[in-house]
Amino acid sequence: MTEQADHAHAGHGHADHAHAGHDHAGGPQHRQSQPPARPEPESRRRQGGILPGLVKGLATTARTLARPSHTAEYPDTRPDLPPRSRGVIALTEENCTSCMLCARECPDWCIYIDSHKETLPATTEGGRERQRNVLDRFAIDFSLCMYCGICIEVCPFDALHWSPEFEYSETDIRDLLHEKDRLGEWMQTVPPPPALDPASAEPAEVAAANKPPRTLRESSAARTARPRPAASGNREAGDDA
Repeated sequence: MTEQADHAHAGHGHADHAHAGHDHAGGPQHRQSQPPARPEPESRRRQGGILPGLVKGLATTARTLARPSHTAEYPDTRPDLPPRSRGVIALTEENCTSCMLCARECPDWCIYIDSHKETLPATTEGGRERQRNVLDRFAIDFSLCMYCGICIEVCPFDALHWSPEFEYSETDIRDLLHEKDRLGEWMQTVPPPPALDPASAEPAEVAAANKPPRTLRESSAARTARPRPAASGNREAGDDA
């Protein structure tokens, strides 16, 4: 009877082993959960504490003090701006014909122009009187202007120019509406145009101005050398008759 009990116990242990193998093959494995990692000590993160970092910062400050400074302190030192800086728009009143091109093309509608017509007497006897536009007001509201430069590009008479002047700030935004007198004062700050490329062609206006005048002999010779028009067929028929 004892042998039968031992045999049964051995068989039960074999069954448990098979069941464990079944769990290992097909069922989920039960692993022991590991404890969460401990945070790294703050002393190790600092890598030596506050003193090395403080010494490093003082060394950087000492090296900076030994170098020359390149800071331009405005307004004691005026900035060196490039000649094509878009600072403010200057006006040449004599060139303006009140054509309103700049005011119509302005995307912000910040240009205001008023003018009237003036009658000019005839310069010769029997001539005809002429009319011209007289500029009464030309103002630009720089609180609305976005400095796109369209008004300067479309002006056909070079009445508007870019100036690198930028010191026209105001404490009140309503004072940024500048009239033609103020715009004319800024023409003194407009830099001269850059020189042309030596290899470029001469402008047509300069070539026409430098061309020598035609003499009377050249004019008569040109008329003589001009071919005469041929007679019409009807006239030839009439002459034959």
